[in-house]
Amino acid sequence: MTRQGASFRQRRVSAELRALRIERGVSCAEVAQAIGVSESKISRMETGKRGLYAYDVAAILGFLQAPQKLRDDLIELVQAGETRNWHFVRQSNRVPPQWKDLLELEQQASALYNYETMIVPGLAQTAEYTRGILSVSDAIQEHELEALVAMRLGRQSVIGRIFLHLILDESVLMRKFGDPVMMHAQLRHLVAMSSRNKVTIQVLPLNSVMHPGLNGPFMHLEFTDQPGLVYIEGRDSHSFLEEDVHLDNAKSAWRKLLALALPPEASAALIDEHASKLI
Repeated sequence: MTRQGASFRQRRVSAELRALRIERGVSCAEVAQAIGVSESKISRMETGKRGLYAYDVAAILGFLQAPQKLRDDLIELVQAGETRNWHFVRQSNRVPPQWKDLLELEQQASALYNYETMIVPGLAQTAEYTRGILSVSDAIQEHELEALVAMRLGRQSVIGRIFLHLILDESVLMRKFGDPVMMHAQLRHLVAMSSRNKVTIQVLPLNSVMHPGLNGPFMHLEFTDQPGLVYIEGRDSHSFLEEDVHLDNAKSAWRKLLALALPPEASAALIDEHASKLI
């Protein structure tokens, strides 16, 4: 079956075109007039509702005086066309570029399902917990730390707007990470967050039977007017997966995890119980 909707590459180009136009203080009508197309075409290109062609994108980038590096990157993405899935491999001790991509996708999503096995998900972290997680990474330099903490916490602006469902392996609650007071505050934050509108947090008990979550954490994002995708993050590689088989596998794994996880109320009680043991 042919998958409908723009690929992740095309959606990224669309988002970059819109961001650059706004940054330059130019309207869709002005761009359209400059390159000789209709205003509606520019609008559809920016929203991912129209296929992208290299000559159109090059003309827009030229009119907006985009930096050469950005022009080259976006044209390369357009030329990749409908190729699905996007994999990143870290080439140096630098923060990978997909952090920005993930933030933008979360802002566009209508629902997000996240299973975690090792740490509290970024969307549910306190500032102190985030700082501790990032400070032990070899890929992050000390002078970058606070900006990255702010960036990760900025992701949480979607809470209450999109439907957010988290399933945490119980080991996440038990891991001796950092100061006990900090971890206590993090667990209490999870309990408080679980009562917020459009947020569901569940815990997968340690004594659960064999389950697909043993293959590792994953995130499934859904969108109102675009196909969903799966995000998988590793130590040195990260993937945005778009094929139907990846989405089907993620949905199947989620259903099985959901069947084994404690109900939300019992999960909150268990998180609170672990918090009470810390101080």
